[in-house]
Amino acid sequence: MMTKHGVAGSESIRRGGAATSPLATVDIVVPVYNEVRALPGCVRVLDEFLGREFPFPASITIVDNASTDGTFDLARRLAGEYERVRAVRLDRKGRGHALREAWRASTADIVVYMDVDLSTGLNALLPLVTPLANGHSDLAIGSRLAPGARTVRGPKRELISRAYNAVIRWTHGTTFSDAQCGFKAARAEVVRPLLDRVEDDAWFFDTELLLLAEHNGLRIHEVPVDWVEDMDTRVDVVATARDDLRGLIRVARAKASGTARVPDLPRRPEPRAEHPDAVVATSKPGISWQLLSFAVIGVLSTVANLVLYAVLRQWMPLLVANLLALVLCTLFNTEANRRFTFPRRRDNAERVHLKGLLVFGLYYAFTSGALLGLHAMVEAPAQLLELVVLAVASVIGTAGRFLLLRGWVFTDRTEPATAA
Repeated sequence: MMTKHGVAGSESIRRGGAATSPLATVDIVVPVYNEVRALPGCVRVLDEFLGREFPFPASITIVDNASTDGTFDLARRLAGEYERVRAVRLDRKGRGHALREAWRASTADIVVYMDVDLSTGLNALLPLVTPLANGHSDLAIGSRLAPGARTVRGPKRELISRAYNAVIRWTHGTTFSDAQCGFKAARAEVVRPLLDRVEDDAWFFDTELLLLAEHNGLRIHEVPVDWVEDMDTRVDVVATARDDLRGLIRVARAKASGTARVPDLPRRPEPRAEHPDAVVATSKPGISWQLLSFAVIGVLSTVANLVLYAVLRQWMPLLVANLLALVLCTLFNTEANRRFTFPRRRDNAERVHLKGLLVFGLYYAFTSGALLGLHAMVEAPAQLLELVVLAVASVIGTAGRFLLLRGWVFTDRTEPATAA
């Protein structure tokens, strides 16, 4: 159930299905739950910024997620005070639920989302919106991890954020650097079909939306931001991380089954050469580069595998320690080889990772068999001997893995590029 209070809007121009500058309208959605203290300052600062420094006609939509402390009453009063503010009341919690409902109902050309604490500097708002207004990009995200970004936050959240985004890149082959910064925008006509496929209603909503957008060939623009951590955050980091990992697995299954494809999205034409003498170049590394790149990545992965195994072996049985070390290192190894050794188009990432998982199973069976064979021949072997055997098995297994990657996993089945 949704109720509204306050109205804001303006005329806009569309050309070829895309909103055009400078008359594209922008709707900034601010989800809130029990934010009586933070909301007045947020609205005042944001309204002043829009009136002073933002050239597009804009509205502010406060979306109350079933607050119990009078937040919605305050939001209605603010909607009466400020001309460009409106208030929306939802009967259940969930940031994803709030964004889905507000973005669907918005009549603006561009929909934006930002946190009520305004952790992200507002000087990034115009760079966020402009590529959408001129039709260059489909979605835009603020990034705390992109070159040029400046952040102030504790080491715990910094480590968790970098690790989570690394897992996304390794498992899904993504190119964006920060999935969960509370500062995003999208062209309304593009994001609405995606909203029907996004299942999560909570914190994984952002990640799932971006994964589906990139999987369907949409262009995502990334803006480095200035960001200061809100020390009063109420996010349960452990529970959120657990739910996010489950979401990554669910989206991977949807990609593999084909249900992640969204047919109603506007498609960008493939680039082609207009001049008869022009040549469409393709990048196909030779065997020398492949061996060098694979060797460097393999050395880094093997060292990381040995270190992780040595650490995990202090608390876990040998097979479990070997499995966890290999899983983590293989995620890095496969994605690094996909990007550098055997460059692939992004739409092949799911097939590549599925085959890479099968190769990993063979590699794990071989290295584990070597460890089991050692324990069958030597009673209570020293850890140093275990590491030596594991290192030798890893080298042999790596050679076999290169052959499988080159001849099976990364085989190019696409048509060769030609001049137009």
